[in-house]
Amino acid sequence: MDVVLMLLGFGNLVVGGDFLVRASVALSLKLNVSKMVIGLTVVSFATSLPELLVSLNAALNGSPSIAINNVVGSNIANIGLVLGITALIGTIYVDKTFYRFHWPVLMLFSMLFYYFLSNDNQLSAVEGAILFTGLIIFIILVLRKSNGSEPDDSIDELTVISNFKIGIWLLIGAIALYFGSDWLVKGAVVIAQEIGVSEAVISVSIIAVGTSVPELAASVMAIVRNEKAISLGNLIGSNIFNIGSVLGLTAMIKPIIVEDPLIISRDLIWMLVFAAVLLPLALLLKRHEIKKTEGFTLVFIYGLFLYLVFTY
Repeated sequence: MDVVLMLLGFGNLVVGGDFLVRASVALSLKLNVSKMVIGLTVVSFATSLPELLVSLNAALNGSPSIAINNVVGSNIANIGLVLGITALIGTIYVDKTFYRFHWPVLMLFSMLFYYFLSNDNQLSAVEGAILFTGLIIFIILVLRKSNGSEPDDSIDELTVISNFKIGIWLLIGAIALYFGSDWLVKGAVVIAQEIGVSEAVISVSIIAVGTSVPELAASVMAIVRNEKAISLGNLIGSNIFNIGSVLGLTAMIKPIIVEDPLIISRDLIWMLVFAAVLLPLALLLKRHEIKKTEGFTLVFIYGLFLYLVFTY
């Protein structure tokens, strides 16, 4: 029954990701802003909702390891698994703003998060507020940078979609993501507990992968629909949203204390490595493109990460 629940959850997440991408592209055309901006904001926020719900629920119910490692594992999975699989399906083109703005901001948030936790083994309400404020500033800067820029030239059937229909698509996507992530995580947790792994391991691996499925669904659907800017923008934005909104808001409501030292000494280091490796991957081989070779490399390293998590 738990396996069936996981499969139903995955199906809902795929459907939700498809509706979310269609609504987001239509919205970008309506507002005359770039699809990268929509991917960094609207899509990223929506696909980060499962992480927010899981982390907030875990913190309030006395499971800080799940609250933290859900985000850490999700950020690792977004790059190693989601970006890797997406690159295996189709080429991801890297925009110049990635080097000048988006990647540096991602590294700043990641390193700030690491500093806060390693400093006193907790994420306080004040530190959560700093992360959340940083996210608001990031969103404002993204929107300002989009002003005066040329909108995407792609003209298709989405340009004539009504605002009401876009709203319906967003609603369907959000509902499907909510129930899909809930079912997937519940089924995965029961199965993981039955095989006898720790709460920290469950959260950084199975739960993290489960809550990253919306990013995978949205990114794959974006590649299929030839909206490659949304794929990269969604993943970068989602990782920033995970730290700024998911952990920021959760810590503001209830401070998160690190109970498992491996979260800092192992899991956070892996998160920083995966964030940092994005830059050389975009510059090696064929510059400004992430293709199958890079995708395979990311998936392989992610597999190595999971192996070490379960064996050490």
